[in-house]
Amino acid sequence: MPQNVDAVAVRAWCRLALDALGGAREEIDAINVYPVADGDTGTNLYLTVESASRAVDAVFTGLEPARPSLAEAMRAMAHGALIGARGNSGTILSQLLRGMAQVLGAGTGDRSDPDHADGPTLAVALRRAAESAYQAVAHPVEGTVLTVATAAADAAAGTGGDCGAVARAAYDGACRALEATTGQLAVLDRAGVVDAGGRGLVAVLGALVGALSGETVLLKAAASGHARVEPVECADTAADEAGPAFEVIYLLEADDAAVGRLRTRLDGLGDSLVVVGGDGLWNVHVHVDDAGAAVEAGVEAGRPHRIRITHFGAGDAHTAGAAQPPGEQERTQRAVVAVVPGEGLAGLYTEAGATTVLTRPGEPPASGELVEAIRRAHAREVVLLPNDAELRHTAAAAAEQARTEGVRVALIPTRSAVQGIAALAVHEPDRRFDEDVVAMTSAAGATRYGELAVAERQSWTMAGICQAGDVLGLIDGDVAVIGDETTDTARTVLDRMLAAGGEMVTLVLGESVPDSLADELEKHVREVHLAVDTVVYRGGRQSALLLIGVE
Repeated sequence: MPQNVDAVAVRAWCRLALDALGGAREEIDAINVYPVADGDTGTNLYLTVESASRAVDAVFTGLEPARPSLAEAMRAMAHGALIGARGNSGTILSQLLRGMAQVLGAGTGDRSDPDHADGPTLAVALRRAAESAYQAVAHPVEGTVLTVATAAADAAAGTGGDCGAVARAAYDGACRALEATTGQLAVLDRAGVVDAGGRGLVAVLGALVGALSGETVLLKAAASGHARVEPVECADTAADEAGPAFEVIYLLEADDAAVGRLRTRLDGLGDSLVVVGGDGLWNVHVHVDDAGAAVEAGVEAGRPHRIRITHFGAGDAHTAGAAQPPGEQERTQRAVVAVVPGEGLAGLYTEAGATTVLTRPGEPPASGELVEAIRRAHAREVVLLPNDAELRHTAAAAAEQARTEGVRVALIPTRSAVQGIAALAVHEPDRRFDEDVVAMTSAAGATRYGELAVAERQSWTMAGICQAGDVLGLIDGDVAVIGDETTDTARTVLDRMLAAGGEMVTLVLGESVPDSLADELEKHVREVHLAVDTVVYRGGRQSALLLIGVE
């Protein structure tokens, strides 16, 4: 059956791209030497795609039980990227997506089925993406993401067949172009790396292949002899490539004529000028020495907002005109920030001194929410507990962003709230930061975690086929038990977890779970597993059915 692009494929593309960039974020940051060696290209691309993905999810949620059209999904993806674009690379990526949306959202292709785009239409969309990105950059430079985007479009144009074949050709062409970037820019050649923005685009195109074909794409650039992942010495590069001191980014509400004048004004103030968008909303990015003049130019053109000013090498100045945070002397030395499922657990974590981010079922927090929680903690040092394996990339991006603001952040990869409880139990803010992090990490790692959930539909699991309504017992994230009753399933999970030993069992009960379940499980542990203590907490609303921790 031919592979075509529809709204579901767009949503899958967003999620796969976010996961791919999350996995490659540190590598891309490490090879970031152009246009400024500030080591944040991977993080910026991740944050940009995160915003795009959340916008697409919002469209699907808002139209349930109906499904959005291809045009609605693509426009949401492009708009989400536009308003969430970060850095030079993220701004260009948002324009690439806008160019694709102009084609895929126009109802072209097979007119009898406007909710699907065929292979030739996807090829046209990739061409429009590359052309619009070139137009958005004041002074395009070869050997960058622009070159990679053009090569992808060229390769796609020569391909017949469905969208899967076109996407694969575009990806292969992008990989070849990425390898060549090292020899196209002197700064890349000296550092021995490929272009970081182009590397990110290759990851995004690989995700498109995955969304259309279901195959897992092994990023070719990662194995390149050029794309080494050791951190580049930014100081030497900065000395060789002296440039403006500030990066200025803002969203701008303005008409086309005013934006044309703004481009001319900003081009005279600095470099790396990229202005993307349209229909009255623009994202402006420029490197300048006079940040105030760049913002003032935006005020003259229209209404700028979400203003972000970064001094290269000196952290984030945040928004112009915004209230400055309290002085450094008012900060606490150390804080813990934790993502928690359920209001009861949030209260427990808060009592233990943590700043919490309450997660809702099916609505994981964005990196921006985690960064805001780190700011609220207002500490020089922060220990971040994501308490969910699916949040590892989001938490890593948030930690990187907070570090640019001068906060020392340690991310402990907790995969369940019970691991977070174990980490908090040994937290001592008065000892050295590294020692505290090691102790908390050790406690979390020594805690096995389990969970009870109810199957929503028939599906294949590690324990066999489950039916809708079955009680699933998960151990360390995998389904280990399929039962038809909560108490018996919980006992079986407990016995399996305690088979390897343990001294303490932690039970976190969901809102609908009666106290009698905890009584039954405590009695079972007492009678069957000698010298094992049990502690029980209430997870409250929005908590899982049952969480189990064994230390």
